[in-house]
Formats: sequence, structure tokens, C-alpha cells
Amino acid sequence: MSYLADVKSVEKLNRLLEVCRGNLHNLDESLIRRAFEFSWNAHVKGKPRASGEPYFSHPYEVALVIAKEIPLDDVSVAAALLHDVVEDTTFDLKAIRSDFGNEIADIVDGVTKISGAVESHDISRAENYRKMLLSMAKDVRVILVKFADRLHNMRTLAFLPPEKQERIARETLEIYAPLAHRFGLAKVKWEFEDLAFKHLNPADYEYISRKLNAKRKEREAYIRKFIQPIRKRLSEDDQKFEITGRPKHLYSIYNKMVKREKPIEEIYDLFAVRVILDTADKNECFSVYGIVSEIYTPVPERFKDYISVPKKNGYQSIHTTVVGPEGKMVEVQIRTKQMDEVAERGVAAHWKYKEGVNESDKDLEEWISWVREILEQPSALEETASSFLEGFKLDLYQDEIYVFTPKGELQILPRGATPVDFAFEIHSQIGTHCVGAKVNGRIVPLNTKLNSGDQIEIITSTSQNVNPDWEKFVVSRKAKAHIRRWLNEEARKKAAEGEETWAKRVRKHKLSLSEDEFAKLIHDLRFDNPQKFFVAISEGDVDPDKTINRFNEQKLQKETQEPGKPVHTFVEIARKASEGVVVDGSRTDWKISYAKCCNPIPGDEIVGFVTTGEGIKIHRRNCPNVERMAASSKERIVDASWPGESSGLFVAGVSVSGLDRPGILTEVTHSISNFQNTSIRSVTAEVRNTIFEGQIIIYVRDREHLEQLIDKLKKVEGVTRVDRISTETSGKGLNV
Repeated sequence: MSYLADVKSVEKLNRLLEVCRGNLHNLDESLIRRAFEFSWNAHVKGKPRASGEPYFSHPYEVALVIAKEIPLDDVSVAAALLHDVVEDTTFDLKAIRSDFGNEIADIVDGVTKISGAVESHDISRAENYRKMLLSMAKDVRVILVKFADRLHNMRTLAFLPPEKQERIARETLEIYAPLAHRFGLAKVKWEFEDLAFKHLNPADYEYISRKLNAKRKEREAYIRKFIQPIRKRLSEDDQKFEITGRPKHLYSIYNKMVKREKPIEEIYDLFAVRVILDTADKNECFSVYGIVSEIYTPVPERFKDYISVPKKNGYQSIHTTVVGPEGKMVEVQIRTKQMDEVAERGVAAHWKYKEGVNESDKDLEEWISWVREILEQPSALEETASSFLEGFKLDLYQDEIYVFTPKGELQILPRGATPVDFAFEIHSQIGTHCVGAKVNGRIVPLNTKLNSGDQIEIITSTSQNVNPDWEKFVVSRKAKAHIRRWLNEEARKKAAEGEETWAKRVRKHKLSLSEDEFAKLIHDLRFDNPQKFFVAISEGDVDPDKTINRFNEQKLQKETQEPGKPVHTFVEIARKASEGVVVDGSRTDWKISYAKCCNPIPGDEIVGFVTTGEGIKIHRRNCPNVERMAASSKERIVDASWPGESSGLFVAGVSVSGLDRPGILTEVTHSISNFQNTSIRSVTAEVRNTIFEGQIIIYVRDREHLEQLIDKLKKVEGVTRVDRISTETSGKGLNV
């Protein structure tokens, strides 16, 4: 049913509009009507409040508070009417944004989020909760609408169960009342405190209330008596003023009793007299202070000048305590009308002294400084409330976010923090073993940026360890330190493992490296230091065997290319090694030379041929020339043999060819040196059109040793041919 067909709804709307007209400087009545109708229809089918009233009564009363007690603007009143629609009806924020625009939708969204962030959580760290609320509110009106919402809830708190009463009252006393004080909302703060006091400590509340009521008539008569001479003197001086007396609020009296450890009968300053001057000249306040001091004796130590030095929430007034009739002490407050409005309504009062500002103040301690500047600029009064509110964004505590554990415990993190930052904030082990996270019940990536009010659950696994990529997106010092510490420790462990592996491979290869050679080796491999080299070995990025082979290869090539070093041909080396050959069963002093046709080497079956003038030439027994010479000069053939096993190692040569690839020479030389500890005498190698060719002079025991080595070389990847060297074939060799 539309509100237009309901008499009560029409009466409510008319009352709200009347209040708005009396308190708001600029008013779009059509906006208020539309918001009223939308909220009425959205809530009309909802459950009634605990008091039995229709649920719409709550947003309506909140709107009245905004229009009358914390007068803001028409946007704030509309947002107050709509503030519970998203949370308690079938309409979502998208619908509000579509019908009322971003400004109102953002305020509604902020109030909804704040409500969800505070309810059902432990508020033992109340100051952090206050900071959290401010960090969540991008627009100051979010906080002020929330004050109005909480104020109406406190006024109807009696209808809720006792446990809810206590929770809400404690939240109000510890979070909202101090925050209202910081915003300069004195009346709101006092009501928050007194209503919370009433529900948290009903016995003391009733006791103080009863005592004050019992003396009310007597107190009122005393105030009239006290005021009379002051009123007369100010009237004679043609001052425009108001002068009233008021009792201090109950919670304030209770705190005085506790602090001073005295009964209420001994608390004398239970009431205060306020003089409000209708002037823009603050110096008039000091003139009135002089008049009061002439009439009554002041208590010097109780004088406070908050005009020259305002409180940090913008409060300005002169406070003095004087000895009144009957020797009773009375507090007198003296201020201008404008100061009084700021004192009572705080930031809400500044809508009529507006200036477009966008100040960011983390501590909320200096936020009022711009207000004082505004009040000193008459031109500021000409600006519209909407332009002021549009420019004034609440950017306080924007460097922090306030989030919750699954149990409702509050945690403070830097803005931009992720679930990984949160995990390390809880405990280093939770951070280390973090595998996933839920934010507000939904699984999210670990690099998701958190927002104030989020509730985070961390999923862990003992098999998970720190991911190096985390360091790229975490922002908290704690997370960065733990990740860096863990990575350094892992690097240390891996370096130790890699160093041990390297040492084993060096011993296996019988490699001897000086400090300078090792330093050059890791430098050539582009490592900054030995630790990174050893880590690379541990992680499999460096193969120590290939590294050693490459080192040996480079060393061998360097040795064969060193200038000034004598280079011996294969035949020269073979002949030197074969001295002491046995001819005809005994060593001979005859001149011995070696046939170039077959180039015999130690280990081959050999025979001698007695020449004319050149001594005995040694041939391989299967040499074709030996068979030809035996047919014509058999008598000149003599038996010959190499020295026995005790004569040591003998020189042989092999040629190796195949498809070139990185490290092939290293693997070839590695295969040789690893086979029965075969020693290499020299190496020459070259590449032609991707074909690798090399000649290697080695030391072998006998022909069998050589043949086994050749078989092993044929198994090296890429090698297509291995031959024994023969000079007759110009180094290309004969198949073995």
C-alpha cells in the first residue's frame, strides 16, 4: 500500500518536512518525499520492531534526529530514511543508486557496513573500533547518520533482551560516546552516556536520578537566585544575552563521585550556569567574565580559557567556578551564540559556516582547525551546505584498515594489506603455511586487497611453505620480515646442500680448484656470490658435473694453446714411450726406427725388419708391407715385442667426430678420465659446419684398455665415429 493512501503516513511526512524547513538551509522537498515513499513501501511488509511499532518508525525517527538534533542537509535526511533498506528489505543498493544517485547510495552503504562491522564483535579495543569506523567512512555524513541511528536505538533499548541491552549499551559508551565527543556533539555524547549508564549500571543511575529529582525545586530556586544579579548587570550594560542554569548529566556526576570518592551530597558543582552572548566579538566574553567576578568570588584554579586555546574538538568557551550564595560553588560558562552552537552540535553546526575542504588528519585531533578559520571568514556563510558537504570527505585514518578474525577479534593492518599480511599478523606459522583465504565467507586470491570491516579466515596446510611470490604483494612490515627471514633461511639450507653436493662431485672428478679459480668459475657463470651458486646447484639449475667438465675443457684448451709450450706430435710421443723394445728375445743396442706405413704403438703385435743403413724398422705384424717383404726377404724379418707390464703406461691417440652441441668436448673428456682413471695428455678440437672433430692423446696400459675406451666414447650422445689415430690417414684414422 502506498503511503499516499494512509493518513498516518501523510501526517508523518508533513511533520518531517516541517522540521526540515525549520532547520535546513537548502531543501529539496521532492527528494524527501521520494525517499519517504521508497522507505515506507520497502518496510511496510517487514517485521515490527521489538517495541511492537512498525519497522518504518525507526528510519523515520532517525531522519527526524538528522533534521532536528543534528541538522545536516536534505541528502542526509534522505539517507537516514533509506539507511536500513538494503539490510532489512528485499531492495539492494543497486536499486537505491538507480533511484537516488551515488551520493545517497554511498552514505547508505557506509552506514550498513559500519553496522555489520561493529555488531557481535568483541569491543575490548574500543579506540581501534572508533578508528575503524572512521576509516570506513568516506563521507562524514556516514558517521553522523550512524550517530542518529544509534541514538534512536538507545532510546528504545528497553524493549530488547537484557544481553542485547548490555552489548549495545557498552558499544555506545565505549565507541560512540567518545566519538561523538571528538566530533563536538555534546548533546549526543551526553545522551549516549546517560542512556548507556542507565542500562549498564541501573542501581547507581536510579540513585543519582532520585537524589537530583528530590532537590530539583530547591536547585531551581537557587539557580534563579544566583542568576538574578548577573542578569541585572548585563541588562544595564545593554548586552544581548541568554542565561540559563542546567544540571550536569548523570554519568558525569557518577564519574565525579567515583573519581573524588565522595557521596553525591559532597559534590557541589552539580549544576552550571551558561551565559550565551548574541555577538560575534569574542572579547565580549571576557568582559562578562569580569562582571561575574565582581559579583561573585572566583576560584582562580578553576578558571579555563577555551576561547584563546580551543579544545581539540573545536569547543570554545570561558569556564569559571565562583562561590555563590550560601557558600556553594557554581560553574559559569560564557560563550557566544555561535560558540554555543558549535559546542552543542559540533561538526553538524558547521554546515551553516561552510567552506569546501578536503582535509586529511590521521589522529582526528586537528580536524577542527579549519572550522575556526571558516568562522573567521564571513564570506564562507554565503556558500551552500551542499557544496560544503560535497567537498568535505572524511579521509581520516586512511592509512589503516580494521579487520576481524573468524572469532570477531579486531586486527589493524596497513591499507592495501592482503590475506597473507593478515595471516602473518595472527601468527608466523599461520602465515608460513597459508594456502588460501576466505573474506566474508568467500574464497579469494591471496593477493586480494582487504577493506575495513572484512572478516578473514585463513586456510592452512602443513605441506605449504612460504611462496617467494608473496613478497611482491604483502605490505605489512611483519609479513615482509617473516617472508624474508624464511627465504633467507631456506637459501642458507639450500646453499649448504648445494655446497655438499659440489664438494662430492669435485672429489669424484679429482679436481683441484684454487680460490681464484673458483671465484672466476662462479663469475663466468654469472653468480654474484658462492651462496647463489650453491643454491642453484641445490635447486637443479646448475649441473655440477657439467660445470666441472666445462672447467676441465677450458683448462685443457688453455694448456694446449699456451704460447712457448713445446708441442709434441703423436709419433714423437709414441717413439719416446716405446724405448726399450725387445728384438729377438733381448734388448738391443741397434738403431731402431718406426715404419710410417703402419705407425705401430705399444700394445700392438709387432715385428722388426733389418734395413741397410737405418737399423731395424718396427712394423705392426698385420702391416701389408711386412707380408710383401717376408715373401722376398724372409731372413731379414726378426721377432719383436714391447716391454712387459712393468714398463708402465703407453701413449695412444684417438680421433672423435660427431654432431656439435654445447658441452660435447667436456663429455668426451669426462668419459675418458672416468674410465679406469685414464689420463689425457693433450686435446685438439675444431668444428666445421656443425661437425665436431677432435684428436686426443691418452695414456693406456695396453690395446685392450684402448679398445674398451673407444667403445665407451661411441656411447657419448652426438658422437658418430671414434678411430684410432694413424698418420698414414692424415689424422682421419683407420677403423679399429
